[in-house]
Amino acid sequence: MKKIIKKASQVFTGAAALATIGAGKVMALSVQDGIDAAKTDDMPSNLVGAGGVVDSITSTILYVLGFISVIMLIIGGVKYALSAGDAKAVTDAKNTILYALIGLVIAILSYSIVKFVIGLF
Repeated sequence: MKKIIKKASQVFTGAAALATIGAGKVMALSVQDGIDAAKTDDMPSNLVGAGGVVDSITSTILYVLGFISVIMLIIGGVKYALSAGDAKAVTDAKNTILYALIGLVIAILSYSIVKFVIGLF
């Protein structure tokens, strides 16, 4: 009985995986159709794509995030220089620098990923 239940669950899992892949392909093919169907006369014609509204918004947000990361990196450097050997201040400054670098890397990677994905559409 356990073998039958195990085989049935494997068949069900495989069928569910195939259905998910099939649905994903159908949805991927109809994204532009969905955008066109949802578009009204008041909406801009270049909503998605190079130079579109979505591209402009994401670019602006990501530039601001990158700018904030650079500012925090500078603040962390100043805190490190002014720590005067205090162990807690040095640790706080190093954490500020580390988190600023992580934020900068995430901003750069997210910008690249958004540009790549928008380029696909």
